[in-house]
Amino acid sequence: MKTKNIELIAAPPEVRWVGDGFRVHNFFPGSHRLNLERMSPFILLDYNSPHYFPPTDKPKGVGVHPHRGFETVTIAYKGRVEHHDSTGAGGIIGEGEVQWMTASSGILHKEFHEKEWSKEGGIFHVVQLWVNLPKKDKMSPPQYQAITREMIRNVELEDDNGMVEIISGEYQREKGPATTFTPISLMNAKLQKGGKARFSFPEHYTTLLLVIEGNIVVNNTDEVKEDHLALFEYKGEDIEIESLDQSTVLILSGEPIQEPI
Repeated sequence: MKTKNIELIAAPPEVRWVGDGFRVHNFFPGSHRLNLERMSPFILLDYNSPHYFPPTDKPKGVGVHPHRGFETVTIAYKGRVEHHDSTGAGGIIGEGEVQWMTASSGILHKEFHEKEWSKEGGIFHVVQLWVNLPKKDKMSPPQYQAITREMIRNVELEDDNGMVEIISGEYQREKGPATTFTPISLMNAKLQKGGKARFSFPEHYTTLLLVIEGNIVVNNTDEVKEDHLALFEYKGEDIEIESLDQSTVLILSGEPIQEPI
């Protein structure tokens, strides 16, 4: 086995608004080093870092917009998201929950802060990831995977270091509930101060992490601060992260498919 080293660390890009309800840092596609080819099978990462929204009777969000040929994965760390689409489907993504939407042949979609949450206001903290689909699956029927907190598999780490929440993929022989068209691992490492977690992914996979909360050291060499993204080299397989304070780290790894969008 060989260590998978960091290729680059990216600070959160300048904020942009998606509608009036999503205040995001768009990490990719962006610079020439975080382009669509390099990040495959992932095609977009929008990070809504913690932001306070005051109470309102009119939920903020983004109106009807189309998706086709890929999947959107929404992870709610704080706040609640309500969504509806052209198939008549809809639902609420609560704190700690995930919505994995396969747009496939095409869908019209809208997303807003959940109505009752909007009336109270509060901290909104969300990640949205877009995942490309293989050509053979791009015209399949749209579908949803609503992943509740109870469905997510948790692996407790040794010595009370924390836990790893598995959304998709496998960690220490435990498998996450999400099904994927190509091999994809999506996990949250929730570490106590000084806690360590180790991961291993195939060397040719696109592998990255986003520090949701806290600050960490990777492979005993590179410090990655809160709200920063780290992209790993293709070579090597093993990663170790250590928390400098209580932290949450989103880990992503997927097999590149190099398909057009």
